Amino acid sequence: ICLFKLRTHQWCFLLFNVLLFHALLFGADFVEEYLLQPTPGVYTDAMVTGVREKARKLDLSDARENISFEYPITNAEACRNSDLFLLALVFSSAGNISQRDAVRKTWANQTLIEGFPVKTFFFLALSDTSAAHQELLSESERYGDVIQAYAGAERSLHGSKERTVLALRWVISFCPLARFVLLTKESVFVNLPALGSYLLRLHRHPEDLYLGRVIQQDQPNRDPKSPGYLPPALYPAKYLPEYCDDTAYVLSQDVVRKVYVASALVLAPVSADVFVGLCARKAGVSPTHSARFPGDKHIHYNACCYLYLFCSAGMRSHELERIWMDLEQKGGRCSLLKTYYGLVYCKAHTYID
Repeated sequence: ICLFKLRTHQWCFLLFNVLLFHALLFGADFVEEYLLQPTPGVYTDAMVTGVREKARKLDLSDARENISFEYPITNAEACRNSDLFLLALVFSSAGNISQRDAVRKTWANQTLIEGFPVKTFFFLALSDTSAAHQELLSESERYGDVIQAYAGAERSLHGSKERTVLALRWVISFCPLARFVLLTKESVFVNLPALGSYLLRLHRHPEDLYLGRVIQQDQPNRDPKSPGYLPPALYPAKYLPEYCDDTAYVLSQDVVRKVYVASALVLAPVSADVFVGLCARKAGVSPTHSARFPGDKHIHYNACCYLYLFCSAGMRSHELERIWMDLEQKGGRCSLLKTYYGLVYCKAHTYID
């Protein structure tokens, strides 16, 4: 009754505040999603053309036996006779078996998305001890989803770059028919049904797809004392190229090949996600942004919010299991109104946190 007694200027004030609230909450996502998409360039230089041509002709099937020596646990038969729609590679550390078990029990425990096959594997660097390696062998025999590679130290820039290149090499060698490849981390919750549905409904041919949360106008590290120092002589540009945050991002099979071929041309000491962005630029591939990838943020839990988003970072094993159990109990559908409320709820709490 009091609302009906409001005057015009009071109604306008209320409406303005409602619009301001939504602009603050969703404005950045809207701008990123629709107004800040990188414009695909027209590449005419010989380097880009050469990378794309080499990627098109790349065939590592004849070298599978030699390549397998780079992977103490190869899992070479994992994709044989399997035309995968989506292959998920989860970067993990050898000692985090409880986190891998939590991922197996939750979002990775899915083999179909709308009738299309999906598979999830854990990609690890070489263990520090023989005992840890034996434990990984036992884990691999039990679950059949472990891949181990001779990569450098996981926490170093060189090691993270090398691990990414070896992961792409494994995909090209042993899973060349996977249409899309998701690269993510063990501490991330991934909404495979929502991501798969998005990929199935792309309004373009699924090539040159490099999809994730795009970081724009990030400046190179100019601190000489930092291990990630990037000297101007090696990279003179003011900003790094657009790249996808490495919490979770998707590459189409052709981009996997292009990035792998271009990786030999990128020697800069940068993090793995920037490295992939540099390789993509040399291959003439522009990243595609989606606000449904929140990057390295841990999103405050709400069932309808999580059913809409593609991922959420910073998830511990017990939290993964608790959220997955709640999602299964509440079912997989939310009305438009519930989705709206869920997004408002989780975004507001995430910003407050």
